[in-house]
Amino acid sequence: MRALPASGARGTLERVVFIAAAAAIGGFLFGYDSAVINGAVTGIQKRFAVGNVEIGATVSSALLGSALGAWFAGGLADRLGRLPVMRIAAALFAISSVGSGLAFAIYDLAAWRVLGGAAIGMASVIGPAYIAEVAPPAYRGRLGSFQQLAIVLGIATSQLVNYVLAELAGGDVRGVLAGLEAWRWMLVACVVPAAVYLSLALIIPESPRFLIAVRRRVEARRVLAKIEGETTDLDERIADIESVLRSERRPRLSDLRGPRLGLLPIVWAGIVLSVFQQFVGINVIFYYSSALWQSVGISQSGSLLISFSSSVINIVGTFIAIALVDRIGRRPLLLTGSVGMALSLAAASWAFSFAEKVGRTVTLPGDKGAIALVAANLFVLFFALSWGVVVWVLLGEMFPNRIRAAALSVAATAQWLANWLVTVTFPSLSAWNLQATYLIYAFCAALSAVFVIRCLRETKGRALEEMG
Repeated sequence: MRALPASGARGTLERVVFIAAAAAIGGFLFGYDSAVINGAVTGIQKRFAVGNVEIGATVSSALLGSALGAWFAGGLADRLGRLPVMRIAAALFAISSVGSGLAFAIYDLAAWRVLGGAAIGMASVIGPAYIAEVAPPAYRGRLGSFQQLAIVLGIATSQLVNYVLAELAGGDVRGVLAGLEAWRWMLVACVVPAAVYLSLALIIPESPRFLIAVRRRVEARRVLAKIEGETTDLDERIADIESVLRSERRPRLSDLRGPRLGLLPIVWAGIVLSVFQQFVGINVIFYYSSALWQSVGISQSGSLLISFSSSVINIVGTFIAIALVDRIGRRPLLLTGSVGMALSLAAASWAFSFAEKVGRTVTLPGDKGAIALVAANLFVLFFALSWGVVVWVLLGEMFPNRIRAAALSVAATAQWLANWLVTVTFPSLSAWNLQATYLIYAFCAALSAVFVIRCLRETKGRALEEMG
């Protein structure tokens, strides 16, 4: 086999990095659109005069749409192609952001959030699948990490935009800017990255595996040459993919059936992996941290700044994961994260147990506020360097080719339903007992370590065609 010249290899890798980064813009929108509500929660609650149950239902409504989008994304991707699904998601993001920002009632806002959620769900499925299919095995872990990196960048950007808009409106999310309250501009701003995503989805190449599946062999060879280089192995690579595809048919949900509990063990592993990622309570930080910190005596501007700082820590942890995921493997990172999250969540629970309420004001006495803040940020760091990145990498690569799209849709749907359950219950649970709520999340983090040890296989360095 003839090796690529260094310059050719470098150029090929640069193209692959650009393609993966373009596809990961869907992850950016995923992060931005799902987390932007954090800064808007207080404004929404005051504008529409709703309580904990209503605000929990509104914030979580996007997650029901996400579950629907994730459920149908795999089938659409196999019928239409990966790129058309990206373009549909981009359009839904743009429409939803404008509708949410102009909502006239709480139910109207919830409906637009459901539509945006469908786009989030589609992006959560199509991004990892597409990147896994275009990435060379040696770089697949790092390129697959682009999805989570884009998500955390989207989260951080949304928190920064929220903070800037609130400051421009006089430190109040209900302050008026150009005729609209600041919280409305927070939601509308998502239209900008949606337009970027749509533009990039019009210029990157289709997945070579999809092209081969629909018998567009010449086009598939051209794409493989761009992403793997003009080597003598191209025909062999196409033959390998064709050999796998010949033994397959388009995946259906019935293909996921197995002898135990109705599904194949690998599908159950993907579902449980997805559920644990949410049951540790990570999105409580990204959806409610502003309201949470305000509830213990911090100002609106201060709480938004803390939310932004947590998002920056999230980015740092993601870069750590990207640097390590192909070096030390997926399982060691997951185990490290599980232990770190369990300890930091337990520490946060302990700190919140000292909360004092005087009239309508709640404070954390002495050094307990600092401990709660450090513990919350350590939790974000451990999540980001492990479960935040590795789950998306694994979901893109752990399933056999014959069921990948369908299995990924099911796993992503389970993830969004778990996310919805955590999100819709947090306002009521925290009002009941914030300490116990964080202990529940800590227990789930500890259980996730047991799951990794007993049920997950390492996938580092294996070609997708080897998964089975």
